[in-house]
Amino acid sequence: MNSGGSARDAASPQVAQQKAPQQENAPQQENAPAAVQPVQQQERQLVRTATVDLRSDDVLKAIGQVKDRAQAVGGFAGQENSTKTSGSVTVRVPSNELDRVVTDLASIGEVTHREVRSEDVTEQLVDVEARIATQRASVDRMRVLFERAGTTAEIAQIEGELTKRQSELESMLRRAESLKGKVALATLTVQVRTVPIAPPEPEKTGFLGALAGGWNALVAVVGVILIGVGAMLPFVVALGVPAAAVIYALRRRKRITRMNEAA
Repeated sequence: MNSGGSARDAASPQVAQQKAPQQENAPQQENAPAAVQPVQQQERQLVRTATVDLRSDDVLKAIGQVKDRAQAVGGFAGQENSTKTSGSVTVRVPSNELDRVVTDLASIGEVTHREVRSEDVTEQLVDVEARIATQRASVDRMRVLFERAGTTAEIAQIEGELTKRQSELESMLRRAESLKGKVALATLTVQVRTVPIAPPEPEKTGFLGALAGGWNALVAVVGVILIGVGAMLPFVVALGVPAAAVIYALRRRKRITRMNEAA
């Protein structure tokens, strides 16, 4: 009995020593940053863009209405180029409002073409954010080394490396902000004309397609030849007429000389 009690007493300090480090490390684990979620668990980050072709009798008015629609949902107008017969404008609108704005464009003019695209950039954002976290830790370590540097050579070397890593960190931060901005605001490009924009002609295949292609090639070659002849004609006239006159005069003189010799 006493020997068993002594064994338990001897083992108790060892168990206490094993538990103590675990208790000391518990707060540190609670304060540790959370791990990055897998890409599959991330909310999908989409960059959305759209292009719409409109027909309107008043191009300038239609362009103004497009900008008003964008501002009404919290967006803004970007590049614009317009005349009385045609024009285009690019606006940025919140991504969750893009579909509603595109649908509402039918009240401005006749929609002749519409295309909406989405690009998933979730993996890019996750990768950039992970790189940012790693680069920040690297910058913090270099700052600690910089504070501990004792010689001028060490200070210069560590300062140069610290500047390089800070520059890389700022570049990553700008990349992340750019991606987040594209996700938050969709890009909408609207083209307006007074007449409908003609759809692309269907591509011809088979014998008729080959025949049409050969005919177009022949017309193109003949056109190039005619252009060349037209470009050379002024030189031919300017140089050919005097040359012909000289040749005629020489032949006539030669003929007269022969006649005199024969007489």
